[in-house]
Amino acid sequence: MAAVYADLVINSNFTNGTTGWWSGDPAMISLNAPGTGVEAGATTEAVNLWDAPFGQDGIVLRKGCSYTLSFTARASQPGTLLRAQAGLGADPWTVAVDKTVSLSAVDRHFHYSFVSDLDTTMGQVSFQIGQGTSVTVYLTEVRLTCSTPREGFYVDPDSNAAKWVAANPKDPRAQKITRGLVRRPTAKWFGDWNKNVRVDVDAYVGAAAAAGLLPIIAVYNVFNRDNGGESHGGASSAKEYRDWVDEVVAGIGERPALVVVEPDAVAQIQGLRDDAARAERLGLIKYAAEALGRLPYVRAYLDGGNATWIKPQEMAARLAAAGIGAAKGFAVGVSNFDSTDISATYGAQVAQALAGLGVPGVRFVIDTSRNGNGAMDAAGQHVDYCNPAGRRLGVPSSIGVGGVEYLLWIKVPGDSDGMCGTAPDVTAGTFSPFLAERLIDGN
Repeated sequence: MAAVYADLVINSNFTNGTTGWWSGDPAMISLNAPGTGVEAGATTEAVNLWDAPFGQDGIVLRKGCSYTLSFTARASQPGTLLRAQAGLGADPWTVAVDKTVSLSAVDRHFHYSFVSDLDTTMGQVSFQIGQGTSVTVYLTEVRLTCSTPREGFYVDPDSNAAKWVAANPKDPRAQKITRGLVRRPTAKWFGDWNKNVRVDVDAYVGAAAAAGLLPIIAVYNVFNRDNGGESHGGASSAKEYRDWVDEVVAGIGERPALVVVEPDAVAQIQGLRDDAARAERLGLIKYAAEALGRLPYVRAYLDGGNATWIKPQEMAARLAAAGIGAAKGFAVGVSNFDSTDISATYGAQVAQALAGLGVPGVRFVIDTSRNGNGAMDAAGQHVDYCNPAGRRLGVPSSIGVGGVEYLLWIKVPGDSDGMCGTAPDVTAGTFSPFLAERLIDGN
């Protein structure tokens, strides 16, 4: 039986306390989850590593499938040993991966890939910390995914860049664009250009599932899309949009997908004509969030704008009204250029504000497709959103760290933002080898 691409550890950041986690003899180990992360304290009674264990049961492992166990950890005493295991959670306790690391007083991120020899629904992820002295290990971002960070995402074989290279194989830029863009996993955008979105989504998600990889999808068809701007269009009415969402949901079905919901739609609501239109927009996003949230293997992220647009508290309020509780989380920096650290700070602020509104534990992803040089020009000014010069490709789609769930190429590099900036003659969404080369070269 094939594994389903997913994060298999629940409450991986301990934002819901120690829910889902067990610990050993309370005379030897204690678990405290004050907010984000866990404090695992071993007493002097725990002489051996295995005397102070904690972990999570009910992990599904499939024979022959690739997995990555990752976590971020530090200790109150440098040199503290931490043993990390994934394996069978019952007799004979067969391990699939077994690693012992030495911790320092500052956070370090660890990740270990392995192929499972086990086929079980009784798997376990566990940690051991006993060493005969009183010590506290601080642990967060505990994740077990059924692929490696760099191999987990599906590459669109029919991307705009791929189609351009196929049509222009002798162009001197073709090899560079193939290396830099065509082979990289990016989001597949679905909107009003899809004549039968259910069929198209089904074909794309089905191809990814057949390859055992996770497709990245952006749905971009909300009523009054882009508020009439460069990327105007979308559904012609609220009802048409809800029907369209239903077709997308039917196309995905019970297969894995990572879905970014309506870039800019929440951030742009102040530009709508009145409060009724704004309430309607939030209601449509909520409809999409709830519909996608009911799918068993979908990770849905509502778009949360970018770090220099809407204040974190305001964005949190909008996301809460737009049904963030039904989705997996939110996306930051889609189609923008802010550096990853700036976007991560903003995302953490929004997540904190959401927790204050009664929606705790919300995670976020960052669009790194074009943020390699950040969003500042040579004069220290923030660049315009539309095809600015001097930008560069960012970190390819991969698992995130530091509170970021994933780093993703959501905006398709090389696709124009509109008839503006360095490409005034290229319409929004159209691939330009000129723009692609500038992003690859960083100029």
